[in-house]
Amino acid sequence: MAALEIVRIPALSDNYIWLVHAPESGETMVVDPAEADPVLAAAAGRGWSISQIWNTHWHPDHTGGNAAIKAATGCAITGPAAEAARIPTLDRQVREGDVVRLGEHEARVMEVPAHTAGHIAYHFMQDAVIFVGDTLFAMGCGRLFEGTAAQMFANMQRLKALPGETAVYCAHEYTESNGRYARAAEPDNAEIAARMEAVLAARAAGEATIPTTIALERATNPFMRARDAAELADRRGAKDAFRG
Repeated sequence: MAALEIVRIPALSDNYIWLVHAPESGETMVVDPAEADPVLAAAAGRGWSISQIWNTHWHPDHTGGNAAIKAATGCAITGPAAEAARIPTLDRQVREGDVVRLGEHEARVMEVPAHTAGHIAYHFMQDAVIFVGDTLFAMGCGRLFEGTAAQMFANMQRLKALPGETAVYCAHEYTESNGRYARAAEPDNAEIAARMEAVLAARAAGEATIPTTIALERATNPFMRARDAAELADRRGAKDAFRG
């Protein structure tokens, strides 16, 4: 099976939309379209036809392009059943363990609540790829808008258990600010220090820092490295207040 082709589309101030293409079938889907125009342009430029949208949660910077893309392409939209009332464009509601497909490529739905109450992720196990929305970031995790530190700690433990080579596609370019906090949280972690050098160089060159990998997050993400929910809560509060 040929590898998925995954295209990063910058949007708004710091969002990433992911355009995902299955070469064998020619099918294309979009993960968390913040807006429509750059997505439609990127697909057209590659001669790809969008047949699906997959949403991870209801926030407008993840669903704002749904209606216009659907109007332009007739695509089907999949998203979390627990947030269906807040995503009126949904055609399919999915829950923990459900399977979604892009051509021959199969992804399993993981419920990862905390950033929002019904947040989900899409894990392509055979492709070693996961789309995590705003749950896991490079060197960080999502704010606890609708859930608890205990839920986010459970999410981190689930994600931490995935194979280390799993490529993690999150929805924001937050790595530099996350890394500055990570250095403060773990000042003796040489891997964080080394990673931040690479991150700062990439950002200075105008390059993206996403995707990351599960192995890299295990080594350098203070939230994935939290020993329990209480420590994660302390770190989340400290990160929210951090001005370093």
